[in-house]
Amino acid sequence: MTGKIRIIAGQWRGRKISVADRPGLRPTGDRARETLFNWIGPRIVGARVLDLFAGSGALGLEAASRGASRVVLVERDAAAVRALREGALTWPGAEAVNLVEADAPTWLMEQRDVFDLVLVDPPFESALLSVALAVLSDRPDCLSENALVYVESSPDQLPACWPNALDVFRQKRLGQAVLTLLKRTL
Repeated sequence: MTGKIRIIAGQWRGRKISVADRPGLRPTGDRARETLFNWIGPRIVGARVLDLFAGSGALGLEAASRGASRVVLVERDAAAVRALREGALTWPGAEAVNLVEADAPTWLMEQRDVFDLVLVDPPFESALLSVALAVLSDRPDCLSENALVYVESSPDQLPACWPNALDVFRQKRLGQAVLTLLKRTL
């Protein structure tokens, strides 16, 4: 493990998440998480959350800490999965969190659950953002009627157009990242 980041609010406020030293792993920092959850507000309470490309689990665990009823973390890197299993998933109340070791786009194509919030934060240097957005566009049935999709990307990764079923609700540049909150339109 190379470091730790903290949960900033909710039942696990102040708890630390171990961050594995993995290529492309870039945990979402405090300011970005605070911005996201300020945008969402009380909608997180009781929400069904999907954290694709979970990495350290910071986004999904923050959602669980703030009252999400169910959180699914999808991560393919074995070291990152091990860090989550041995760390945060041992915390009291973590039974609402389900960890899936899988390729996120493949898993998303095959699953049948419906989510209120989807968190999409793949490694910046990969092409996984466009792949995940294409799958979400093909699978709008996995989004609830009022679903939100959060995308964290580098400025050069922003798509020329977003998937048909999603419109930009909020957007902000924060350092080297662009935070975008999309809402379902169909």
